Amino acid sequence: MSNNQTTVKTDGFKSQWGFIMAAVGSCVGMANVWRFPMLVSKYGGLTFLIPYFIFAAIICQSGMMEEFSLGRWAKSGPSGAFGKAMENGGKPKSIGEWLGAVPIIGAFCLATGYAVIMGWVFYYAKMALTGELTAMGQDMNVIGGTFGAVAPEASSLGEAIQMTLSTGGANNMWIIVGVIVSLLVMVMGVAGGIEKSCKIMIPALYVLFVILAVVMVFIPGTEAGYKYIFTLNPAGLLNPEVWVYAFGQCFFSLSVAGSGSVVYGSYLGSDVKIRQSAVICAIMDTSAALLAMFVMIPAMASAGADLGSGGPGLMFIYVLPVFNGMGGIARLIVIFFYIAILFAGVSSVINLLEVPINFLQDQFKLKRWIPTVIIHAVSLAIALLIQPWTSQWMDMVSIYILPLGAVTAGIMFFWIMKKQTAIEAAQLGSDKPIMKWFIPFGKYVFVPLCVLCFVLGIAWGGIG
Repeated sequence: MSNNQTTVKTDGFKSQWGFIMAAVGSCVGMANVWRFPMLVSKYGGLTFLIPYFIFAAIICQSGMMEEFSLGRWAKSGPSGAFGKAMENGGKPKSIGEWLGAVPIIGAFCLATGYAVIMGWVFYYAKMALTGELTAMGQDMNVIGGTFGAVAPEASSLGEAIQMTLSTGGANNMWIIVGVIVSLLVMVMGVAGGIEKSCKIMIPALYVLFVILAVVMVFIPGTEAGYKYIFTLNPAGLLNPEVWVYAFGQCFFSLSVAGSGSVVYGSYLGSDVKIRQSAVICAIMDTSAALLAMFVMIPAMASAGADLGSGGPGLMFIYVLPVFNGMGGIARLIVIFFYIAILFAGVSSVINLLEVPINFLQDQFKLKRWIPTVIIHAVSLAIALLIQPWTSQWMDMVSIYILPLGAVTAGIMFFWIMKKQTAIEAAQLGSDKPIMKWFIPFGKYVFVPLCVLCFVLGIAWGGIG
C-alpha cells in the first residue's frame, strides 16, 4: 500500500440532496423488494417491524454516521481512511491501509454477484415491456421454467464455471448490458454520473412503488394482507430469532460495511450535516422497504400465495402469477415493478463498484476512466463465470466479508481515533453539538453488534 494514499478529491457531490439520493441508492437494493416483505410475513407484521425500526434508529445514528464521518475526515476510501485513523491513534498507518482491503474486496465481490442478478432484472424488464411476462399468465410451469433457464443453478463453483463455459451462459448478454449501464454512469464521475443518475432513479423508484402500493388497495382480496401487516403478537417479541433477523436485515439494508458509505463520505463537503443525512437515508431506505411490503404482502394475500417462498425467486417467479391475475392493469403493474427493481439494482451496483474504483484511482493516481473500465471488466468476467453459483457467492460475501468491514471501520473510528478527532469529524457541518452518547454508544453497543452479526451469520448460515 502507498504511504500517501489520501488525495485531494477533484470530484464530489455537489449538494447534500445529491449525496442523500446516492446514499439512499446504495441502501435500497433488490433485497428490500423480496427479503424484507418475506421477513415481515414470516415473523408477523408489527412483531417484526418494531424491532426493525429500533435497529434502524440505532444503526443510522451510530454506524452510518461513523462511516460518513470517517470518509469525509480522511478524504479517502477504506484503505486510506483506516490508515489515517491508525496514524491519528498513534498506531502504524500501514496496518490500517492493509485492513482497508477487507471492505474493498467485500464491496467488489458483492457488486459482482449483484451484476448477475441485475442481468436477470434487465431481461425481465425487457420482457415486461414487450408483454412476454404478461403472456405467461398464471402458468407456474412456464414462469418457473423461464427463470430456471435464465438463472441455472450449480452445487459448486467448479460446476458453475464448467456449466458457463460449456453452454456459453444463457444470460450472458443481459449481464453484459447491466455492467455496461453501470460503466456508462460511473465513467462520468461522481457529480456528473453517480449523483445525476441517482437524482433521477431514486425518486422514480419511489413514484413507481407508491403507484403500485395505491393500486393494491383497490385489488379484491388484499384486505387480509393489510390486516396481517398491522398485527402485533406480544409473545413474538420475546423470540430472539425475530430480533436477530430484524437486526441482520437492517444492518445489510443500511449498507454498513466500511465500504460504500466511507467512499461516499469522502466526496462530501464540510457543510453537509452528517447526522441529518444519516437519519434521512435510514428513513428513506425503510420507507422503500415498507412500500415494497405494501405491494408484495397484499398482492400475495389476494392470491392466497405463500410469501414465505422467499429468495430472489419471489421477484421472478411467485409474484408473477399474482400480478398477471389482475386483469387489464396486469401489464402496467409488471412494467412498473421491474423498472423499479432495475433502478434499485443499478443504484446499488454503482455504489459498490465505486469502492474499488476509488481505491485504484487514489493508489495509482489514475484518471477516473481507467480504473472504472478495469473494475467493470474484471467484475463482468467473474460474474459471467459464477452466474449458476450466485446464491452461494452472495452468502459467502454477506456472511464472512461484509460484517468484518463494518467491525473494522467501527473499531477505527470509535476505538482507534482520538475521541476529540472523531467528535469533530461527525460534528463538522452542523450547528448543533454532536450527541454526548455518540462515542460511548458506538464503542459499547454498535461495534459489539457488528461482531455479533459476524458470529451469528456464521452460526446461522446468514442473517441478512
